Amino acid sequence: MTSTNRITKHLNFLYGETRARQILPLLEHKLSNFSDRHPQLRDITNPKLSEKDSVLITYGDQINEPGAAPLKTLAEFLAKEIQDLITIIHILPFYPYSSDDGFSVIDYRQVDPDLGTWRDITRLGKNFRLMFDAVINHISRQSEWFKNYLQTDEEFQDYFITVEPDTDLSMVVRPRALPLMTPVETVDGKRYVWTTFSSDQIDLNYANPDVLLEIIDLLLFYIENGAEIIRLDAIAYLWKEVGTSSIHLPQTHHVVKLFRAILDVVAPGVILITETNVPHEENISYFGEPLNEDDSSIPRGDEAQMVYQFSLAPLVLHTFLTGDSRALTEWARSLVVPFSTATYFNFIASHDGIGIRPAEGLLSQEEIQALTERTQEHGGQVSYKSNSDGTQSAYELNITLFDALNNPHNPQPDLDVDRFLASQAIMLSLAGVPGIYVHSLFGSRNCYSCYQKSGRARSLNREKFKLANLEAALLDPESNTSQVFSGYKQLLQARKENSAFHPFGAQKVFAIGDQVFAVLRSSPRNEHSILCLVNVSPEIITIDLTPITSVLAQYHKWTDLITHQSFDTAGDQPKLTVQAYQYLWLSPTEV
Repeated sequence: MTSTNRITKHLNFLYGETRARQILPLLEHKLSNFSDRHPQLRDITNPKLSEKDSVLITYGDQINEPGAAPLKTLAEFLAKEIQDLITIIHILPFYPYSSDDGFSVIDYRQVDPDLGTWRDITRLGKNFRLMFDAVINHISRQSEWFKNYLQTDEEFQDYFITVEPDTDLSMVVRPRALPLMTPVETVDGKRYVWTTFSSDQIDLNYANPDVLLEIIDLLLFYIENGAEIIRLDAIAYLWKEVGTSSIHLPQTHHVVKLFRAILDVVAPGVILITETNVPHEENISYFGEPLNEDDSSIPRGDEAQMVYQFSLAPLVLHTFLTGDSRALTEWARSLVVPFSTATYFNFIASHDGIGIRPAEGLLSQEEIQALTERTQEHGGQVSYKSNSDGTQSAYELNITLFDALNNPHNPQPDLDVDRFLASQAIMLSLAGVPGIYVHSLFGSRNCYSCYQKSGRARSLNREKFKLANLEAALLDPESNTSQVFSGYKQLLQARKENSAFHPFGAQKVFAIGDQVFAVLRSSPRNEHSILCLVNVSPEIITIDLTPITSVLAQYHKWTDLITHQSFDTAGDQPKLTVQAYQYLWLSPTEV
């Protein structure tokens, strides 16, 4: 099926054939104009990803200095410190906003003047590939679109979802413990609008094709301005329908498939990544279904090329808090990627904290409760969501990952940094593209003053740096910041130099002991392999490698990519002794 036929198919599903015939010429005109301006984008047929790629997740004003635009300061700092180690920068929403630290967008097409200008975005793009947020489930109530709606401007009356206050919405899945409907005053009186996330974030109505066309135009605008990866924020809630759960609806999947089909026409190298903080099986549904293409021998999916690996974070946290890798190992052994051009976006920390729902079915309720209790013991907060039966349940842990793993009230200087870096070594070992939240790069602690100032739990994990303070901490070898950053750079350097870590390469996870996580990574053509071993406990342990002697049969001498230490696994019962929280990336050195 050609991309044009795919576009038609999805429009037909969403709006019916009659309406789709009216929409298609408008859409084709947009795509033709875009292709005429950017013909070079049609020549990149596959995602450009390799073992050299990792993503830094950061706010545009993450690093500040007096008298300079934060985006300029960020670009200069990153070019100096990590240009040779990290290739992709995910700039969290840098548009004018009214709340939620950027995720309530006032104007999708402008750079927040407090951060800088489009020229500053371009400057950042000279040294790094860029990932932009498409915050398209909702828009700020201060946006021109919503202001026009309140004035009952006819053009914008169907841009938002109005529901009568007595409508039964009990089936709707809720990600927040907040009202789903928000009353607003229009010039024609009070109305109730759909607000999935907050009263300041008004959901858009994709049942109106004019909204869809606006958003398609927006995605093309982002690509024109340097986006090589587009993150579809909160995409699972995109399409609403009374009487349903309004999450993962077929229409939502068809919208994502439509975006993919459009980009396959005008910019096939641009990557779509879906952000869906939900249980694993629901999450991976956004890889889509196989495309039937007569002209391609490479099986491809029709939806996102990357999906956020949400289950990884709570499982890694559970692993290190218990010193037991069994749950993580069992889950990781089950992982598959349905298409050779798709992969996971692996992350264990983000601006949103650690999601709990993705642990459902993987950890027991008692184990999940233990995570929430440990978070609170370590100075963090727990956010809750509303359930259809009127109860509430834990949705998210709000805490820096460093403090989630290490008790700030009882520091262990000899173990804390090693424990944290071991957690990162697991993330960096797995097949996929690693996503590194900026606070993980520097081992940040909870920002209690940020929380007190904003009153929002997520602020604990969203501290902004002063450039002078950050540079001073990096120069101090005794500082937590310097030690974490130094260790992280070692990991990234080793990873980028070995094709066994290619995101489309193979992985095989082994169960060889409760206190160790073990995975064998191989390059796509199987020329290189790395055996990754992580001690998840605070004890010196001896790893019995007998269960994987078939893997070791060809080799018995290995070199650790991190320390360059040599290991010998000769003999009938090969064993390795490793220190507390030690991680090894073993490369064979002898056949």
